[in-house]
Amino acid sequence: MTILDIVKYPDPVLEQKCETVTVFDKRLIRLLSNMYDTMLEADGVGLAAPQIGIAKRIAIVDIDDKHGKIELINPEIVDEEGEQVGPEGCLSFPDLYGEVKRADYVKVRAQNRKGKWYELEARGFLARAIQHEIDHLNGVLFTSKVLRYFEPDELEVEG
Repeated sequence: MTILDIVKYPDPVLEQKCETVTVFDKRLIRLLSNMYDTMLEADGVGLAAPQIGIAKRIAIVDIDDKHGKIELINPEIVDEEGEQVGPEGCLSFPDLYGEVKRADYVKVRAQNRKGKWYELEARGFLARAIQHEIDHLNGVLFTSKVLRYFEPDELEVEG
């Protein structure tokens, strides 16, 4: 297990459009594992490669639901519907939170660690997390979409 350093804003890699992954090898598998461990260690629900300084179209999401760990390589949103507004934070912006409007439903086409294409449908919080990570791969930061900022103690605790 290797915990990687999380890149913080204003590092320029965070606003770069990432390159397509073309090589699916043991290095990619190791990177995915290290990204997952890093995300868990940082108490996050998603992590994109630029957040560890790598401008490649790789992201992982795990909101601790039935889907488990989702590895997204070269992901693209192929359909979206509805609207939701909810709180977001980002591991690259410690202690910064804001309300962001996103689609409530997304269908994503991506590759797995072996390069095989698959589709995934997501609603609600999972759809939000996936959109946030795909934005990272396009150099788009959540701060550009915030409707209003708030303090961490204003976050509603689900329970």
